[in-house]
Amino acid sequence: MKKRMFLAAALAAVLVGCSSGVKLNDVPVEDKAGSSVTGATGTTTPGADTSGATKSNVAPVDLSNDSKPGAGPTGVARIIYFDYDSFVIKPEFQAVIEQHAQFIRANSARKVVVEGHTDERGGREYNLALGQKRAEAVRRALGLLGVPDSQVEAVSFGKEKPANPGHDEAAMSENRRAEIAYR
Repeated sequence: MKKRMFLAAALAAVLVGCSSGVKLNDVPVEDKAGSSVTGATGTTTPGADTSGATKSNVAPVDLSNDSKPGAGPTGVARIIYFDYDSFVIKPEFQAVIEQHAQFIRANSARKVVVEGHTDERGGREYNLALGQKRAEAVRRALGLLGVPDSQVEAVSFGKEKPANPGHDEAAMSENRRAEIAYR
């Protein structure tokens, strides 16, 4: 009897140790009309503009570089960084995504691959899933801004292609990212 109770307690401890508090299906995003969109649990994006008024502080995009292979909008970052165990796009990267969406819509023949990456913590399958969720979050944000799905592909590299090979928090924060690559 003691052996069974010990085995049940050990199994429960292993299951608790393998669980994660991150909800991978609850991504708050904002649509292009400026109204908030609720996640799977019905939560609303904090700070989202629910007035319906469209506000944009996005700088104009330089379209002169659009004929070069692999070139995107000039002077616009291509990397969106994420918090640890998160695939929620931070507000400071909304302008970057809006500028890429504007560029992609203006160049309908261009294709984009959004590559999701994670830091070295976590198992291989978990990191591949989290990287895919990060890439999908950026792809959906582009879609909400009018970019057709036929122009955007989301892939995950998990922890396989770190931007920084270090093992401290600064290095790992550089590896938690989604990169926008033009084809």
